[in-house]
Amino acid sequence: MFHGQKIIPAIRDMKHLEKFVRSDYEYGVILESHVAQLNAIVKMTKQEGKKLFLHVDLVNGLKNDEFATEFLCQEIKPAGLISTRANVISKAKKRGIYAIQRLFLLDSGSLKKSYSIIEKTNPDFIEVLPGVVPNLITEIHNKTGVPIFAGGMIRTHEDVEQAIKAGASAVTTSNKLLWDLEYTEN
Repeated sequence: MFHGQKIIPAIRDMKHLEKFVRSDYEYGVILESHVAQLNAIVKMTKQEGKKLFLHVDLVNGLKNDEFATEFLCQEIKPAGLISTRANVISKAKKRGIYAIQRLFLLDSGSLKKSYSIIEKTNPDFIEVLPGVVPNLITEIHNKTGVPIFAGGMIRTHEDVEQAIKAGASAVTTSNKLLWDLEYTEN
């Protein structure tokens, strides 16, 4: 999946974006952006052969609802959308772009609610946060059959390796030092 790309750079600012564009990575995630920047960012990265997932919940100046999702799909045309919101994921799926359901696993209640949301939205991918809980990555992957991205609190090479061994297809991280390491499929 994703041509063996195990790290998906999470881009927080223009310096991150520049490093991503110069990298060998094909896929990246845009975090903390502004709606006025999106068209230029996606256009520029596409020209460089890159594909972006946009984190809808973190786009300033844009409400994370079905109308915003429709706008992003029609006008910005990213490779996919990431959101905690079921309505965003459902709309992205209908529009034929990757839909990535982000889950914050705080306790047993949030895990139970997450399973309900996944069943409802049937996302293409699930991003599990924090990504440093291997047993939950394994459980969610086994229970849903949906490919997992591990994100949040990924600080070391060992964190990446544990997430991958637990069943994550890839790790999303804004830690630029981890972007420079190579990971192979086991």
